[in-house]
Amino acid sequence: MNLKATHYHSKKANKQYMSVSQFKSFLDCEARTLAEIKGDHIPPVTAPLIVGSYVHAAFESPEAFADIEEQYNDIIFKKRGGKYADFETADRMITAVKNDPFAMFAMEGEKEKVFTADLFGATWKIKVDSINHDRKTFTDLKTTQDIYKRYWSSKYEGWTSFMEAWDYVFQMAIYREILFKNLGVHYTPYVVAVTKENPPNKAVLHMEPSRFDFELEYAEAMIDRMLQLKNEEETPERCEKCVYCRETKQLKDTIEIGDLIY
Repeated sequence: MNLKATHYHSKKANKQYMSVSQFKSFLDCEARTLAEIKGDHIPPVTAPLIVGSYVHAAFESPEAFADIEEQYNDIIFKKRGGKYADFETADRMITAVKNDPFAMFAMEGEKEKVFTADLFGATWKIKVDSINHDRKTFTDLKTTQDIYKRYWSSKYEGWTSFMEAWDYVFQMAIYREILFKNLGVHYTPYVVAVTKENPPNKAVLHMEPSRFDFELEYAEAMIDRMLQLKNEEETPERCEKCVYCRETKQLKDTIEIGDLIY
């Protein structure tokens, strides 16, 4: 299919294309992800997801922001006036970034551009927050609890920043490679991070290119099973923890208590 922004998230697009979010979802729970791709499970709409879309739309265009406010009016606005706390926080985050010239400079460029390319035997789709062809850069906006918070990661076998913990470095590596296949040049990725603290903290983050080698090797090592799952050549494993697994769980055996923490 000729992928456009308007049907980027469609069922047909998700079936045909791999994406960073789909890759990460497979790692979390194979059964849930496959059910979502097939249309057998619709993930619940949560306030954190809407907050992310709300903040991103504020930097895409006034029209995109107005559409989000209209679509989720009952979730964003209180019946007696004003916004719910999550969206008051989001407004502070938006203001913090918009009032910072360096952050806004980093985000200059074309917005929400879609690219596709073959990588590791899969056809991928990406949507780039901001891409600047003059500077050969692209930038993604991320919201987080605390820029300096540490997270333990089994993937990296150590303490990491939120960037590794939520696979944002992985995302930038995939985006960088897909853009290279389309444009013939390795664009430099940046992340504008803003926190949910009051007042918000913020930073413009860069990554040493050597970090991307591990992420691409990781993708290559994991992708075959995901493609087999999408083609229904393998049986997906259940995490037994997510909403989908809890809804569809049928008990068959006991659990030794030591397995509860792994």
